[in-house]
Amino acid sequence: MSHSAAGARDTILVTGGAGFIGSNMARAFAEDGRRVVVADWLEDGPKWRNIADIALDDVIRPEAITSFVERESGRLAGIIHMGAISATTERDGDKIVARNIRPTLDLWDQCARKGLPFIYASSGATYGDGTRGFADDESPAALGQLAPLNAYGWSKLMADRRFIADVRAGRPRPPQWAGLRFFNVYGPGEAHKGDMRSVIHKIYPTAAKGEAVTLFKSHHPGYTDGGQLRDFIYVKDCVSVALWLIENPHVSGIFNVGTGAARSFADLARAVFSAAGQPERITYIDMPEALQGAYQYFTQADVSKLRAAGYAKPFTSLEDGVADYVTRHLRGANAA
Repeated sequence: MSHSAAGARDTILVTGGAGFIGSNMARAFAEDGRRVVVADWLEDGPKWRNIADIALDDVIRPEAITSFVERESGRLAGIIHMGAISATTERDGDKIVARNIRPTLDLWDQCARKGLPFIYASSGATYGDGTRGFADDESPAALGQLAPLNAYGWSKLMADRRFIADVRAGRPRPPQWAGLRFFNVYGPGEAHKGDMRSVIHKIYPTAAKGEAVTLFKSHHPGYTDGGQLRDFIYVKDCVSVALWLIENPHVSGIFNVGTGAARSFADLARAVFSAAGQPERITYIDMPEALQGAYQYFTQADVSKLRAAGYAKPFTSLEDGVADYVTRHLRGANAA
């Protein structure tokens, strides 16, 4: 679809647009006929490769976002805010405030003033250990019950709570807003994430050689080794939700973005071996003691709210997503 005839507001600003999810968002919006501006720090590394194939309108540094939006708001169709420290292991609280909380709140306020749609990355990490469930309930009472396990999850929940408070109090808000609580996302563009990249990316080279891959043993009596469950979602499905939201400006709220089906790490490993054309070989090692007390054994997005809002596309199954990721991106010279 081309949006050139839709008027002057044909540009999408993607913050964190050279990162994992952000680069996939930028590519999809460009292919959808939008002019795309990426805001990110590329630094001294391979991150630029995530956007090298995209026909971009501009690339700016994150510290230039405020002035860019002030100057160019007349042509913006919306802001997709994916920029953040995404490492759940980050312990520097001041850094989390500076990179995660402050830019998100500032962009919310700016979008409210300029009348711009604002779609931002929240996270399944807001649910903590999952004992309170995984329903994307926006009520202040429900939000107040959540207990993230790390500073990253807290930063996302803090923004969610602030925005819901603004909406309920009738304070200025963007004309459309959506917080996307991503669950365990995998797919192309994650190579630069180091230890934060998906297990699929980590084990593929080993599986492709037909060698045994290692997974953590279970230290919970209710789960077998490799039976720990996660809601694994292909990044292309995350992108599809964002595209749908921009096309449906009447939809606002906090939404889980997962498949709604928890799968085991053993299932994931089997899918990688299958996609690599190799027989399954899995061994299990003890989980580090530091992880044992703060490890989630089960996550599963409740996607009923997203469905009720009108998003009807099916989510990619784990087997189909892994097969696509391996054959189109990880195999051969296209590994990324």
